[in-house]
Amino acid sequence: MAKVHPQAIIPSTSCYLTSNQETFTIWMKSLVLSGKGCTVFDANGQIVYRVDNYNCKCSNEVYLMDIKGKVLFTILRKRFKLFRFWEGYRSSDKETVIKKPCFQVRKSLRISKGDSPCEVIVGLDENQSHHYKIQTWKSKSVCKIVDQSGGLVAELKRKKSTYGVDLGSDVLTMVVEPNIDHSLIMGLFVVYCLINCRM
Repeated sequence: MAKVHPQAIIPSTSCYLTSNQETFTIWMKSLVLSGKGCTVFDANGQIVYRVDNYNCKCSNEVYLMDIKGKVLFTILRKRFKLFRFWEGYRSSDKETVIKKPCFQVRKSLRISKGDSPCEVIVGLDENQSHHYKIQTWKSKSVCKIVDQSGGLVAELKRKKSTYGVDLGSDVLTMVVEPNIDHSLIMGLFVVYCLINCRM
């Protein structure tokens, strides 16, 4: 008997990087009963990423996984004196490489009122690092990831129906620009949620 939803085998090296703009729907609910986390769907309605945090909200260790439960990133909260920051460790096919983080996110300190951006360093090698900034506007429910020159990398906002009605604060849409590793962008989104205690 044929399967209703057959699973296509996708090569692991290229499935997170495309030459087209990608749109994802993020449901801020875990697939695990009473768990914290989120579920990410692609434009075809297929689950592509998930975060299932079995502990409490704002955990110190969180895993971004694909639909099969393979860990793509291990995200750890770190402290240095009074400063907190998050590091993301990419998992290889065999194991998580905890030796060197793939990215680091720290919240910028501002005394004035308003939203403060997060500084992101991707590729912590000094010769090949990329700097991004996570900008938020809580009044507009919008979050953008921009590069050093201010170019848009990804945008996150509340999802609207075809009639323009908000689907709720726990249903979001994320648009990722072409030639960007969207698994990395999802890792940065997870850190953004941890900073704001949404996961």
